[in-house]
Amino acid sequence: MHPLTYSKRRFLSQMGKVATACVALSSLEGTLAQTPANAVSSWPQRQIKIIVPFAAGGNTDAIARITAERLSHALETSVIVENKAGANGAIAADFVAKSAADGYTLLMAAMPVLAILPAISKTNFDPKRDFMPVSIVGSNPFVMAISKTVPATNLREFMAYARANPGKLNYASGGSGSVSHLSAALFVKRANLDMTHISYKGGGPAVADLLGGQVQMYFGNLSELAAHASGGLITIVGVSSDLRAKQLPNVPTFSESGFPGFKTLTWNGIVVPAATPAAVVNKLAAVIKEVVAHSDTQSKLLQLGVDPIGNTPSQFAEVLNSDIGIWAEAAKASNLKIE
Repeated sequence: MHPLTYSKRRFLSQMGKVATACVALSSLEGTLAQTPANAVSSWPQRQIKIIVPFAAGGNTDAIARITAERLSHALETSVIVENKAGANGAIAADFVAKSAADGYTLLMAAMPVLAILPAISKTNFDPKRDFMPVSIVGSNPFVMAISKTVPATNLREFMAYARANPGKLNYASGGSGSVSHLSAALFVKRANLDMTHISYKGGGPAVADLLGGQVQMYFGNLSELAAHASGGLITIVGVSSDLRAKQLPNVPTFSESGFPGFKTLTWNGIVVPAATPAAVVNKLAAVIKEVVAHSDTQSKLLQLGVDPIGNTPSQFAEVLNSDIGIWAEAAKASNLKIE
């Protein structure tokens, strides 16, 4: 074989290998460049977990399971609920904050976990920095109830009676630092009343003593107090939401009774790790909105005393920011010390 012919063939062969390598590299670069977009557009491709920060059987757990059932149908993938109780919800929140930001690990956040807990104790998570709000599934209006032993039928009459008896009235809560405690402490401060806080291990014992007249006032979920009010055992004198409760159309809000801006709601909503792609967050929020609007979902939530919401990520963020401020003030009013 002529030397020139051999060299030429060798040169062409090497050039072919280089060209093939370049094509392969170009293809790989293109694949890598497209991977994030493809991952977002094809989400979800596997099972999704909703982490609940409390034990099974509670209000937050029930809302999570109702949501998971409908999401499974809407997303055509398995959506399961996993309970991670402990440290008043901090264990679950920290777990999700440190999870992969890929849309497959969600937190069914409860308002106390993100807005109250960081205000009264040291946590390993920051509610604003570590999470991206997706959508609030539903909210529970809190109501103020007074014992039948108190000679009052409305909020103004109760305040007049309390001021005429300084230091003689008690208010109950479901535990120190709970929503019921901080709501009542905030009201007592703003109303300039002299009352004593009595802490109970849960709402049940607190309601029992309210019914028995051992305590004179209690802030609680509408769902746990409405039945007793309709039976004439207690009197509900205020609703701590923007609008009157549908179940109690004759009971004014605190704003209507002379406390503008007084709003203490508890809510449950889906949040994800902060670095989750915006496209995934928006897609999930849109699906949750559809899920919450479904008649079956609404019926089940209303049975729990929960008002269906299904708002946008930006609307959820506004609520969270507002609540962080409100509950920081309430924690200060209750003289709770940050640990």
